[in-house]
Amino acid sequence: MNGESLNITQDNLDKLQTLFPDIFTEGKIDMEKFKATFSDDINFVNERYVLNWAGKSDAFKVLQIPTTATLKPQPDQSVNFDTTQNVFIEGENLEVLKVLQKSYYGKVKCIIIDPPYNTGNDSFIYPDSFKENKAEYEKRVGDKDEEGYLMKEGLFRKNSKDSGHYHSNWLSMMYPRLFLAKNLLKEDGVVFVHIDDNEVHNLRLLMNEIFGEENFVAQIVWEKRYGRSNDVKFFSSVTDYIILYRKTSNLSMLREPREESNNEIYTNPDNDPRGVWTSVSFVSQRTKEERPNLAYKIINPISKAEFEHPVNSWKYSFTKYNELLNDNRLYWGKEGTQKFPRIKRFLAELPQGLVPVNLWKHQEVGTGEVGTREVDALLGKEVFTYPKPTSLLKKLLKIGSASDSIVMDFFGGSGSTAQAVLELNQEDGGSRKFILVQLPELCEEGTEALKAGYKTIADLSSDRIRKAIAKIKGEKETKKQLETDSKDKENLDLGFKVFKLSPSNFKIWRGNEITEENLVEQLDAFTNPVREESKKDNMLFELILKAGYLLTDKIEVKENFYAVNNGELIIALEEMNEKIIGNIISAQPKKVITLDNLFTGNDQLKTNTVLQMKDVGIDFKTI
Repeated sequence: MNGESLNITQDNLDKLQTLFPDIFTEGKIDMEKFKATFSDDINFVNERYVLNWAGKSDAFKVLQIPTTATLKPQPDQSVNFDTTQNVFIEGENLEVLKVLQKSYYGKVKCIIIDPPYNTGNDSFIYPDSFKENKAEYEKRVGDKDEEGYLMKEGLFRKNSKDSGHYHSNWLSMMYPRLFLAKNLLKEDGVVFVHIDDNEVHNLRLLMNEIFGEENFVAQIVWEKRYGRSNDVKFFSSVTDYIILYRKTSNLSMLREPREESNNEIYTNPDNDPRGVWTSVSFVSQRTKEERPNLAYKIINPISKAEFEHPVNSWKYSFTKYNELLNDNRLYWGKEGTQKFPRIKRFLAELPQGLVPVNLWKHQEVGTGEVGTREVDALLGKEVFTYPKPTSLLKKLLKIGSASDSIVMDFFGGSGSTAQAVLELNQEDGGSRKFILVQLPELCEEGTEALKAGYKTIADLSSDRIRKAIAKIKGEKETKKQLETDSKDKENLDLGFKVFKLSPSNFKIWRGNEITEENLVEQLDAFTNPVREESKKDNMLFELILKAGYLLTDKIEVKENFYAVNNGELIIALEEMNEKIIGNIISAQPKKVITLDNLFTGNDQLKTNTVLQMKDVGIDFKTI
């Protein structure tokens, strides 16, 4: 009851949709389908197999516009800032992905994301008007409250199922992020995307378009719970999906590590010097009539009896049979009385690891409830809902990453992926590095997270990582005292650098946008590009990123300049004179970046510096 009279138009549309659901798209009549259904005028524009949606062209535009943003270091919020290889970034993930393009292009081995499932109750960033231009979009997502936090009503929109662009909004949000993520992957890199029934069909089509249908690897079914719910109308959902794609065909094989339980079937009843083995049947499932060339008589070498299978053929040719026989690879039973031979499969000869299966049971990888308990134990009860269990994420890492890989999650949530990386390194002695990105989404009023003191989800996520590190340190100390951890490494990386997405430290010169009103401002940007509030460390990391180096590359503080990545890049921000220039050239860097205003009033010094750098093959840039 809403106090309104019957909406005749909507009532007719509802009736029409009941009779002809095929002519509706996202709750609205698709006129092309309508004409095709009710007239002879059948003419689909640009008829081809393609995923299309309202706003797709806008998604392309957002993707293609570069960003001038940077990442501001937050040493006070970090753990072991100067030495760690792990990174946590607070910021809107589309802009962060753009910022990372130059430095991390082709360097990430494994991406794991858990995006909004588009259930009709979640909120995410998307243009609420498909005519909204980039400037309007940036203004909206830049809205902040008095304390500088991004405002939920400005940054997010709840994507209700009543929306006329319900699926389109989600696709417009996902497309540019997945596209940019693909750029960051190594040639043998993989991406795992968590999803449920609401968008799994669209996600597959979207990823086919971005990665190529030939690079689809698996749709993994995860048993997220093992009890049914009787509160639903039809089926109780006990599974979610994990969609796996590779970047290119350079990834030809995936394996998961063998556990001790996988080897229990291997024994050595005949004391074969090649070690333990299991056996498979020598009998084919094909009949003699189907494979007459594989139907032949064989002799039991122990009983000397000659026989053939009464119905089926053998698996291999007679030549192959003799090879197996002569190599003692056929087993006839302890007393030689086994009816048909079996083929030995030696554990030592197996390829490394196991071929994964696409059904993951809760006993093996945990449930959503297990994930909740893990967060509860670290942060308090009910501060974050529906986190993925680390046991599930560790299995993804075992399959999709190497021991020294960079792992990325740009829908960081509660920080489950970071904890999984840290714990797996502890377990197997690996040195995987994580890059976690989380939006500073305000915690809702009345939630346990806000009561626990977390202003944003990013605050919650980074605090979980700190507490996971403290937990691992405690376990390491206990194991050290008991001297039971043979895999423990003293150099286990238990830290992370925190960065925040921020505007550039440098003014942007826009020569093509000069007007009478902004002439003074543009000339100032040209002559003095550094913003007044810019700090030295912030400029340093911005230049490192924009020069194509990693956030975790080693930085050495020299006299009057910084040496990055073992001196490959040198950045000077404070002073420039002949002595400093000589020291820089003596260090033999590949690239040098400095501020142009350090040469103010000394054009001759700048000219000589340019010539000297060119003579020794150093790429010299001024800002």
